[in-house]
Amino acid sequence: MSETAGSLEHELEGMLEIEKFPPPADFREHAEWADPAIYEEAAADPVAWWTARSKELLDWDVEPTEGLNDSDPPFYRWFEDGRINASAQCLDRHVAAGIGDRVAYHWRGEEGERRDVTYAELLDQTQRFANALKGLGVEKGDVVGIYLPMIPEVAVAMLACARIGAIHNVVFGGFSAESVRERMSFSETKALITVDGARRKGKTAQIKAQVDEEMGDLASLEKIVVIRATGVECPMTEGRDVFFDEVCAAAEPECPAEPMEAEHPLFILYTSGSTASPKGILHTTGGYLTGATTTHRYVFDLKPETDVYWCAADVGWITGHSYIVYGPLANGTTSVMWEGAPDYPHQGIWWELVQDYKATILYAAPTAIRTFIKWGADIPGRFDLSSLRLLGSVGEPINPKAWLWYHKVIGGERCPIVDTWWQTETGAIMITPLPGITETKPGSATTAFPGVSASVVGESEGEPVGEGQGLLVLEKPWPSMLRTLYKEDERFVETYFSRFGVDRYLVGDAARLDSDGYLWVIGRIDDVVNVSGHRLSTAEVESAIVAHENVAEAAVIGQSDPDTGQAICAFVTLNDGVAHTDEVIEAIRGEVAARIGKFARPKRIVWADDLPKTRSGKIMRRLLRDIAEGRALGDVTTLRDPGVMAALEGQIAAEGDDE
Repeated sequence: MSETAGSLEHELEGMLEIEKFPPPADFREHAEWADPAIYEEAAADPVAWWTARSKELLDWDVEPTEGLNDSDPPFYRWFEDGRINASAQCLDRHVAAGIGDRVAYHWRGEEGERRDVTYAELLDQTQRFANALKGLGVEKGDVVGIYLPMIPEVAVAMLACARIGAIHNVVFGGFSAESVRERMSFSETKALITVDGARRKGKTAQIKAQVDEEMGDLASLEKIVVIRATGVECPMTEGRDVFFDEVCAAAEPECPAEPMEAEHPLFILYTSGSTASPKGILHTTGGYLTGATTTHRYVFDLKPETDVYWCAADVGWITGHSYIVYGPLANGTTSVMWEGAPDYPHQGIWWELVQDYKATILYAAPTAIRTFIKWGADIPGRFDLSSLRLLGSVGEPINPKAWLWYHKVIGGERCPIVDTWWQTETGAIMITPLPGITETKPGSATTAFPGVSASVVGESEGEPVGEGQGLLVLEKPWPSMLRTLYKEDERFVETYFSRFGVDRYLVGDAARLDSDGYLWVIGRIDDVVNVSGHRLSTAEVESAIVAHENVAEAAVIGQSDPDTGQAICAFVTLNDGVAHTDEVIEAIRGEVAARIGKFARPKRIVWADDLPKTRSGKIMRRLLRDIAEGRALGDVTTLRDPGVMAALEGQIAAEGDDE
């Protein structure tokens, strides 16, 4: 460790003694929201508060007279008699207000390509593509799949769907084509928008060719639209496949936005469940747009006229939907969009982007921050980060030391940090500081956003925990909450509302409430692994592992990891006669990459002659988590074969000896 690095490490250790960080005086002086009375106002009548925000920040075609309809819980409905179009809220009204020449996206490709897309240009492209979709037979209520890298056309595709009432189903570009097919099949997708190829760290993947291998016999799929992003040759099926640029050029330039019922479905986004079947989270137009727009405005203390905002996520996840597309565009924000990895073409590329575009707000995942810590503070130190005024964290809990490094090295101790907790299901941020008001604690998401009611309750009866650890629940409906699981109403109720009743949403995370009423989210309580903010079901990964010809059985857990928050640890039983070799490990990891995506590959594989199972055959993943983390084992007498754990302990010990 260099002398400079050692000095920083010592300084951060000292800062750990600081319990609370108040908003910097200069920030608070210029903050849009600096009066804590906002919490009291929202708590007094949450429905009225949310309704007022919706009318303040959105321009309804037909303004709603109703707030919340809670007559059929948990199928809550918001602003039912209102009419609004999400695409018009993100584009048309800004152009009509005279800010069409404002940049919507500063886009940068990883090979140095640059595009500045204004609101007027985005509106033109969206209208043309909306007409093109209609020409391809897409109608209101049809599902359109989107499988694209981080290019401006991903926003065009989403907004074009919203414009005509089609329901978009975006799939993260890191997923394999097989995973795309699964999600397109579940949702009965009518059209798919994809790309010829995608760049990643200097290499180009043949995306369209991979899609063709999986989509050939998908009955519902009628059309595939291909964006020529890299210029690589790709197969095109006559009568089914069309090029994006060609259909847009042939389309009429004007497509009026159709006012939608507030409860009209806006999008489906699949997230991993505790079974192998992903859950299709369904969000509707008026409530979702209210939640995303309001939280984006308040949490980031947004000043649309002057801020340059960068959410360093991917549109394929809910963070990208809410805080790259709908929230920022509805607020008339200028955003940075980066297509690339954080270490290509060099390890300082993020800070180069902040410097070049004079970004004022950065919203990133703790995984990225921990990676930057590993690379050293001297790398961001080479760039001018003085434009930054606010930092955000998203995707998973951030450990205190990473929080402090972010605060000191990136924020220069002048930028408040908004450590946010929320989910695909919540649609928008639920627990967060308000940067001009809240005293922050490193590692805590602090308190619920105004109008949101969050509690920590006991595991058995659901009684509130005055102080201590329990299960995190949301007590009252909020506008951007999921409405159901697509075509699976019963599963929706069972997953989120069966344990503590229909008026309490069980989020699936454990949390701790401290003596100041601050919330500390600990992690998942179900069989879901959160790797770098990407939620994966253990069953989904297990299915991919056992698909390998040499694997007899597998059990997957999430293990604490200093870089990714959680890492996938797989306990694998091989077929008789197959040797435990590095080649087999790489083959298993390759199988997972092919079936799900590279980000889902197990970081650790433990060979197991057998797995701990109850007498009914259920795998006890709790015990596997204990043994992987080196914790003392609890009672194992209920196992079908208690000796299995001793064998696994021996295998873990041998693994340590090999290192």
